Amino acid sequence: MAKNPEFVEHYYSEGVYRYVSQLFRFVLGWLPFSFGDLVYGLGGIYMLWWFVNNRKRVRKDFRNWVVDIVAAVSLLYFAFHLFWGLNYYRLPLHKNLDLEATYSTEELVRVTEKLIAASNELHVNIMKNDTLAVVVPYDKTTVFELIASGYKNLEDRFPNLEYVPRSTKQSLFSYPLTYMGFSGYLNPLTNEAQVNGRIPMYKFPTTSAHEIAHQLGYAAENEANFIGFMSASNNDDIYIKYCGFTFGLRFCLNEIYRRDECLFEDVLADVNLGIRKNYEASRLFWKAHENPLEPFFKVFYSGFLKANNQSKGMESYSYVVALLVNYLDKEDV
Repeated sequence: MAKNPEFVEHYYSEGVYRYVSQLFRFVLGWLPFSFGDLVYGLGGIYMLWWFVNNRKRVRKDFRNWVVDIVAAVSLLYFAFHLFWGLNYYRLPLHKNLDLEATYSTEELVRVTEKLIAASNELHVNIMKNDTLAVVVPYDKTTVFELIASGYKNLEDRFPNLEYVPRSTKQSLFSYPLTYMGFSGYLNPLTNEAQVNGRIPMYKFPTTSAHEIAHQLGYAAENEANFIGFMSASNNDDIYIKYCGFTFGLRFCLNEIYRRDECLFEDVLADVNLGIRKNYEASRLFWKAHENPLEPFFKVFYSGFLKANNQSKGMESYSYVVALLVNYLDKEDV
């Protein structure tokens, strides 16, 4: 199936998976806590218990001990792909949207300037002062309720983004997740979108939108980032919209910096100081939680992505710029 993306797209991602995802969200979405995190926690405890109780079999019955482990891993691997993982092998989003996958620096700068203008306008409308950072005035439950309107506003253009019922929750493991360097994740076995409850509120809306994109079947990180941007920037709420536009803008600024540092400095000068303060606060948050183990978690996750049809691993996040540039260059922002 991995070699037949058209088949996966039509029969799984736009077929079986939509019903599987809706079923899980209907059954578990009403719970105020993450059922999937309980499954992870209890599953981890059970694994430790099993290894302790079966340690003597390593010598006496090694062959069947290995068979038991491989059988369990095989069932989990099958469930992962059946409930979500096959979405890694669907058609690339740029093909579905009839977009190019490449772009020039000129096109990149043109789209970046559009995003700067929109971000600056939203920033001033909120703060009435271009030097102050935006403070999102909502709690996390309110953000979860608000974020769905952006997906609702996209349904006419993207029917596959219908998000009913909802199932977005704070992770029970937010504290360790922060030190691992992750903002959120989708539980592929329960289809719950998990968001790290410790991240700055400025990042909470776009992280939520990103994880919902995974929930809707867009497994690739670059595609989930693009859809998260589209959802947040099309939200009815001005704070969510601001978070969305500055989210997309940051990807484009990073790509300009990678291509031409002098050009980056010229472009960055047009960005309101308050927006840059939001970026800096986010950077300092993650810097404050850096630790010796974080790189190992990132290497592990990059390997996971490469094993699931994302050849660039963690670097695949940067390809969201190709989607942003080729889509926004033809659209009004």
